[in-house]
Amino acid sequence: MGRLTTTLYRTRTRLLPLLCLAFAANLPGIASAAASKTLVVYFPEAPPLSVSGPDGANGIVGDVAIKAIKRAGFTPKLLPLPWNRAQRTVQKGDDLLIIPLSRTPDREAEYTWIAPVMTMDRAFFSLDKRVDSFEQARNTYARVAVGMGSAQEQKLREEGFSKEQIYPLKIGDNPAQLLLLGRVDAWFNGVPESRYIWPEVSSKTLLESPPLMTSDLYLACSKRCDPALVEDLRKAVDSLRADGTIARIVSGYVDRPAH
Repeated sequence: MGRLTTTLYRTRTRLLPLLCLAFAANLPGIASAAASKTLVVYFPEAPPLSVSGPDGANGIVGDVAIKAIKRAGFTPKLLPLPWNRAQRTVQKGDDLLIIPLSRTPDREAEYTWIAPVMTMDRAFFSLDKRVDSFEQARNTYARVAVGMGSAQEQKLREEGFSKEQIYPLKIGDNPAQLLLLGRVDAWFNGVPESRYIWPEVSSKTLLESPPLMTSDLYLACSKRCDPALVEDLRKAVDSLRADGTIARIVSGYVDRPAH
């Protein structure tokens, strides 16, 4: 009996940790959180929205994402990628984050939408011809610079701009320089980004149309995304909005000189 008791004790001792792990794996969020405390965030170089920099200087949406991830108990890892590649990587992956992503109908089914960070207007920018509508822009501008793979590019196509009129640029390139050099007639882009970039390029007056497109910029995740992770990050973003952190971050970028 003594030998049998010893054998049973040793077997129970070996199985107990395995049983605990199996139990934890069935609890929502425990398995994924235990597997990795680091969350990867893909983003384009698009100041002042997202940019490579030290912690606290990653752009409006970048700073909010970092704070939300930390508040949820994870470690953020930001990875800059060309925008089209970043979107494909997140769509095909699991539990990968992406910023700053506009929530548009054609993207709706491709991601898990965690929380909006800010609302952004888009407008046409030009040096000599101000417009008030998409129709007027379509009849006025021969070439319009726009971010490749952006919601703005999709909008121009929806509004009937021809392939020859749309001049897609990799996000992170400088369409303001092309406008200044006369290689494009206009630039269709986010208002805060354009106003942030232009003073670094020229002191000339930049003509701006009324806002012609508005959408929320989201912290989003892969379509296959841990529901517990989504909920934790959503609560974190909501708390950052409630305590005024997001408003302070936006003001810090929008209300300060670009250089």
